[in-house]
Amino acid sequence: MSPDPLHPKSFLCEVDDATGVARVTLNRPDRLNALTFEVYEELRETFLALDKAAGVRSVLLTGSGRAFCSGGDVEDIIGRLFERSYQELLDFTRITGALIQSILRCRRPVIAALNGTVAGAGAVIASACDIRIASEKAKIAFLFTKVGLSGADMGASWLLPRLVGLGRAMELLMTGDFIDAKEAHRIGLYNRVVPNDALLDEAKGWAERLAQGPSFGLEVTKNLVLREAAMDLESAMAAEVEIQAACMQDPNFRESYDAFVEKRKPRFR
Repeated sequence: MSPDPLHPKSFLCEVDDATGVARVTLNRPDRLNALTFEVYEELRETFLALDKAAGVRSVLLTGSGRAFCSGGDVEDIIGRLFERSYQELLDFTRITGALIQSILRCRRPVIAALNGTVAGAGAVIASACDIRIASEKAKIAFLFTKVGLSGADMGASWLLPRLVGLGRAMELLMTGDFIDAKEAHRIGLYNRVVPNDALLDEAKGWAERLAQGPSFGLEVTKNLVLREAAMDLESAMAAEVEIQAACMQDPNFRESYDAFVEKRKPRFR
């Protein structure tokens, strides 16, 4: 593991100081960006670091080559799991879940640029991102039952019904079948589908747009959207009235008013 999570050894991470966008690129194109034990741990540590990194205002997550992420590497992970005890397997599954939590808890908006195949753990990672921009080639499958495992893996059974509804989620998690980008967009799993050669520009545009937004307002929006899924209406309303009052004291609220009066674009901090 790299001692500096913003300079990982097993994938790429670069921060554009001018825009505040951190770009994380899974970088095993010869293996369709399949995950190794090291990638899981480094990716978690990187998202934890990006949450606190000064100057980072949004995160763009993508893959190199023909795939976004094809899931756990058959040789480096799957084959080696048969050598492990139950406790060792539990240690591993906790690491995979911790990665998803680090993405969900990252206070910066996280945009996934899905450049190709999105499968297994890669599909759950994509689902944990806040916005998914996909290439027309980005087929997706939650493959777990295809290999005799539970479709409820890495938080998939919590995330997917919130994205596509219970019925669609049950179908995708039980069958493990691939669906193409057009269908994923139709059911709400993808936010946008664009031609492959336009993907990075489109996703970068989203990342830069959100990086220019009010950081505190975006942070609490993400936090409450996730938290309120488990709240009743009264609890959700109580949380929202308190946080909105706090947002009204944030300098960005005043900046938006001043910009309106002065007929200019707001410069959010």
